[in-house]
Amino acid sequence: MSELAAGPNPETALDPEDRKIITLARSARARNGVAEGAAVRDDTGRTYVAGTVELESLQLSALRAAVAMAVASGAQGLEAAAVVGTAEQPAEADLAAVRDLGGAGTPVLLAGPDGTLRLVARAR
Repeated sequence: MSELAAGPNPETALDPEDRKIITLARSARARNGVAEGAAVRDDTGRTYVAGTVELESLQLSALRAAVAMAVASGAQGLEAAAVVGTAEQPAEADLAAVRDLGGAGTPVLLAGPDGTLRLVARAR
């Protein structure tokens, strides 16, 4: 399901565009005071950002909410996704949502609350 980011300092290997979606996800988490923040980048470079949704009648992880925002905005594919929170692994449902829009192999960057990259998973 996932692989650890390679190297002693995975931050140095991050593309600036990947660093950007981690920063956006971290900002969404902090701004909204939610468990997770997420951001996705579509195949044209546009980004979509969301936080965890916890309503009585609707519960969405931040990543599924960001994917839904991308789809609702007309995105045809995803290049990458990022989640910021305390989880050790992305949920299978989150990886499935990324796969549905981005295809198998789309990277999902998992970062801690401080924005430090902990894991790179791949949608499958």
